[in-house]
Amino acid sequence: MGYSIAEVAEKTHLTAHTLRYYEKEGLLPFVHRSDSGNRDFMDKDLEWLELICCLKKTGMPIKRIKEYIGLCLKGDETLEVRRKIFLNHREEVINGIADLQKNLDKINCKIKYYDSACDCEK
Repeated sequence: MGYSIAEVAEKTHLTAHTLRYYEKEGLLPFVHRSDSGNRDFMDKDLEWLELICCLKKTGMPIKRIKEYIGLCLKGDETLEVRRKIFLNHREEVINGIADLQKNLDKINCKIKYYDSACDCEK
């Protein structure tokens, strides 16, 4: 026996609605249903959800995540394609980090200015 959708929602900090949406979009093709029709999540499903959340949080569109999962279902013949997906995504994440760092530098510069300006008025 696995986890109910409510238990998975609590463990992953995702809503049941989000989990249903992911399933509808084809991101959770592995989740089995009990005899009564309820979703029955296993530990491996939680691992998939962790990866899905990682990819989403780092900007990968659901369409690309779905493509990746579809490739996984096809087996080892798609290993190189999956590797390229992750290489490309890593490059996008690295570029995003660089952009964030530039913005953080600007914010820090403003804070430094205001720290100096506030000290002058005291």
